[in-house]
Amino acid sequence: MSLRNSVLIIFLVLLIDQFSKIYVKTNFIYGEAGQIDVANWFKLMLIENEGMAWGAKIPGDYGKLILTVFRIFAVGGIAYWLYDSSKKHSSRFLMVAISLIFAGAVGNIIDSIFYGVIFDDSYNHLAVMFSENPYGTWFHGKVVDMFYFPIIRDYPMPEWVPFIGGKPFTFFNAIFNVADVAISTGVGILIVFNKKAFAKKVSIGTNERFE
Repeated sequence: MSLRNSVLIIFLVLLIDQFSKIYVKTNFIYGEAGQIDVANWFKLMLIENEGMAWGAKIPGDYGKLILTVFRIFAVGGIAYWLYDSSKKHSSRFLMVAISLIFAGAVGNIIDSIFYGVIFDDSYNHLAVMFSENPYGTWFHGKVVDMFYFPIIRDYPMPEWVPFIGGKPFTFFNAIFNVADVAISTGVGILIVFNKKAFAKKVSIGTNERFE
């Protein structure tokens, strides 16, 4: 798989990711008040977080900046991995996986770097793009999430269940975006198709194959 095809994958993922985020940001009010029930088990709603999984964040005044800078360096490493893999003519599985991981990481970094100075907040009103009163500063934007799949919601757990007995249980409780899907898919390819992803190309006469 050529580097050009990898760039095409990255471009398409970023295009879909940013279009969906901008659409949701400018057409949804933050949280439950602005949600749309596509089905009983699938909802679209606007949630924003500091950029880590499950809404976690690094404490302190510089936590968000540290996270964003770390991610930029990480993306640089992934970019080199992709370039090096293309030079080594690595398997299509590996090239697709790295491309998806790279695109997803960049998609969320765009939010972190730019969204704080592009949008105003989404609380109790629709956000305005290129607002004169942005909600944050450079490198302090929040990542936009929108896909919510509460397949089981507020199910009362029996008292005998350890730790969560007697409490309402929701599955699946995560809210995520296109970039997160790309990263998860890329990692999934590396795990499920590990042998194919990291297979080495061997030449037998005029034929080439991965082993």
